[in-house]
Amino acid sequence: MSKETKISSSSHQVMAARPGILTDWPWKPLGSFKHVILVPWVVQNIYSFMVKDEKDLSSFLIFPILLWRALHNQLWISLSRYRTAKGNNRIIDRGIEFDQVDRESSWDDQILFNGILWYVASQTIPGASHLPMWRLDGVILTALIHMGPVEFLYYWLHRLLHHHYLYSRYHSHHHSSIVTEPITSVIHPFAEHISYFALFAIPMITTITTGTASATCIAGYLTYIDLMNNMGHCNFELIPKWLFTISPPLKYLMYTPSFHSLHHTQFRTNYSLFMPIYDYIYGTMDTSSDTLYENSLRRPEEAPDVVHLTHLTTPDSIYHLRLGLAHMASTPQKSKWYLWLMWPVTMWTMMLTWIYGRTFVVERNRFHKLRLQTRTIPKYNIQYNLQWQKGSINALIEEAILEAEKKGVKVLSLGLLNQGEDLNRYGELYVQKYPRLKTKVVDGSSLAVAAVLNSIPKAATQVLHRGNISKVASAVVLNLCQRGIQVAVPSEDDYKKLKKSFGIRSDRNNLILSKSYSIKTWLVGDGLKEEDQKKAAEGTLFIPFSQFPPKKLRRDCFYHSIPAMAAPASLENVDSCENWLPRRVMSAWRVAGIVHSLEGWDEHECGYTMSDIDKVWQASIQHGFKPLAVATHSKF
Repeated sequence: MSKETKISSSSHQVMAARPGILTDWPWKPLGSFKHVILVPWVVQNIYSFMVKDEKDLSSFLIFPILLWRALHNQLWISLSRYRTAKGNNRIIDRGIEFDQVDRESSWDDQILFNGILWYVASQTIPGASHLPMWRLDGVILTALIHMGPVEFLYYWLHRLLHHHYLYSRYHSHHHSSIVTEPITSVIHPFAEHISYFALFAIPMITTITTGTASATCIAGYLTYIDLMNNMGHCNFELIPKWLFTISPPLKYLMYTPSFHSLHHTQFRTNYSLFMPIYDYIYGTMDTSSDTLYENSLRRPEEAPDVVHLTHLTTPDSIYHLRLGLAHMASTPQKSKWYLWLMWPVTMWTMMLTWIYGRTFVVERNRFHKLRLQTRTIPKYNIQYNLQWQKGSINALIEEAILEAEKKGVKVLSLGLLNQGEDLNRYGELYVQKYPRLKTKVVDGSSLAVAAVLNSIPKAATQVLHRGNISKVASAVVLNLCQRGIQVAVPSEDDYKKLKKSFGIRSDRNNLILSKSYSIKTWLVGDGLKEEDQKKAAEGTLFIPFSQFPPKKLRRDCFYHSIPAMAAPASLENVDSCENWLPRRVMSAWRVAGIVHSLEGWDEHECGYTMSDIDKVWQASIQHGFKPLAVATHSKF
């Protein structure tokens, strides 16, 4: 076990055992409604500015500044997750997990806290309101005070927080994150934030009392603090070496992500806030700081072994991406009412994806020695249903396959609608166009079929099929009939299509045309109608065979997952959910690509051909993937 892992484990246990007073935020009981505490202040401030004669622009700008701080932090989160997924300039070759995401989900608490204090200050401290927009002397004074007293006092406060008594009760919460993300910078107990606010308020209070404060100076100082905090907690190096070459003294005045990363791994070094000069003065500079910095800068982008190619689904699915809102991405995708309030941002992201127009990396995982990567095509479900969009979508998929081939990727799996029959004949289009393709294209249909078959209750003798006919649907029905299970099909058109796909097989006798909806096990796919669900008997089990789950209309019925498997514990860096699936559950189409590479199979699985279903299923089980339990004991 590595040194930093030992420190992380022990400190986390101590933190949980002896939390100090004022550890939790006062509004913790409010949960997701905590933001209402700002409403009275914001409303009163807007009312005073708009209705009364008190045109205090500086106080009016407090709320926009808070919004800017939230946006600024989110931009760093998205940038950091994108860069660490690519792998270039990465500092620590480890990932984060769901426990860290949960622990850091309340990163906006410090913005709320700061906002309340500034509203109070603007109304109680003489000279804190009606500030001018700009004063140069205030900016110079703020810079000098920060470089001197603030940095000096923070250094010794930080060292004090590493004393066993305070560390075990407070600061260990922050150090629970060995691999840091930008927002790790503000994950501290409430008591620590009180001390930090008092520290950072020194320059601002000083300029207010001396009459040199300005709205721009205060907003700029807060932005500087957020910028340096977020930058320093990135797990990739981004400060270019030429900056220190042309100005050598700068290394004492500005830290780097790799500099602060050593503080989280080595624990007793690199205590400085933003300026390493105090570590040099007091002998706490880590001797490996320069080496780690240079090694991180030289680190190339990581070439994956397996790429899973997915796409955006709904307009608000951008928030559920790993690059979007981290806490939202760590839970299964669901429609949330408050996302409608963010429609201007949603429209802006749609425009941005349209302008960018290329696939982008969203996730990086490691499974034993296998390097996994997920890439997203900037297209939405609705675009896959438009005939005039299919050419551009196919071009993006083809470009992703050729890029994978160039990088030496072993397997590329097609997720969601990227393998549509009407779009590219389940991926066969690309294999025919490039017959010498070394990267194996996998549609994952065999494992999807196996997952569905293993979800059928053992006692079932009849199932009902409802939904669009697809490659997976046809294979599932055929296998069930071969096993002696009767498959009822209410639609005559679907019945004829399935019967035709059977050819001259005798097993088609188990395929029957029936209008009865009394069967308790349903196989459902895209095209399942609401009226069909309403006809189902109480206690019916719906088992999807498509990539998209059916809408859950019946509270007296049971809904199984789409074809998927639980990931083994050895799969690393899993901190987001795959669309609507639970944590650490992967779609069968995605798992199929991983298994294909692990087994070293040297053929494509696309088009109308399918790998051996039992062989693929057994290989998945042997590699630690587990089938999902059939949900027949609890209702949604």
